[in-house]
Amino acid sequence: MQIVTANTVSHSPFSLGHGDWPRPPAALTASRLTVPPNGARITVAGLVILRQRPGTANGVIFVTLEDETGVVNVIVWRSLYEHFRRAVIAGRLLRVTGRIQRENNVTHVIAERIEDLSPLLDSLVTPPVASEK
Repeated sequence: MQIVTANTVSHSPFSLGHGDWPRPPAALTASRLTVPPNGARITVAGLVILRQRPGTANGVIFVTLEDETGVVNVIVWRSLYEHFRRAVIAGRLLRVTGRIQRENNVTHVIAERIEDLSPLLDSLVTPPVASEK
């Protein structure tokens, strides 16, 4: 059972040892975001644990993703939001491609492309097919 508390998932599906957990190719884990240089184009993927659209942010949306190693902060500019609106609003599992921005010991991914991978979550609740002996 998954319990959501304080904007985080207590038992992430990433940590359940599910053999078919969707790890997108070339997607960096949160723990490896320190490796690429500032400004590098990277891809990350994770469960959406927070969406914020502060009134003072001039249409900018902040999305926090969680993978098996930690969290990733994503910034979605207004113009990009209009293009990927459905994924940003309704996606539960997102793959985001963008540029790393590091400032004052904070790392963000400035989104350039957003993909909704939520249908892949259905494979986590589908019982595995028993193999024949």
